Amino acid sequence: MPQLNFTLTDGSAVSVSCAVGETVMNAATLNGVPGVEAVCGGFCSCATCHVYVDDAWIEKLPPPSGDENEMLDGTAADRLPGSRLSCQLKVTAELDGLSVRMPPTQA
Repeated sequence: MPQLNFTLTDGSAVSVSCAVGETVMNAATLNGVPGVEAVCGGFCSCATCHVYVDDAWIEKLPPPSGDENEMLDGTAADRLPGSRLSCQLKVTAELDGLSVRMPPTQA
């Protein structure tokens, strides 16, 4: 099972394992990782699952879709080059060790 690494707003880290095909958002919410609100339940319509993907991983992810790009323009925290919606990031075996950081706010 791939492992995902979350850096929380206080600087602490949480690592969770998840199944291939799971979204980063589901992995976070199912494991109680604070900072991913996921108000819309993963339908790319609220931007409350915004995360900052570590620079080393950005090129390993598919580019954001048009809908994701549109939602990222309305996030509560600043949009940075590594900004993604965790509901749109499906975990693959190649993403084992993926590191993301929580933004300072989701709302």
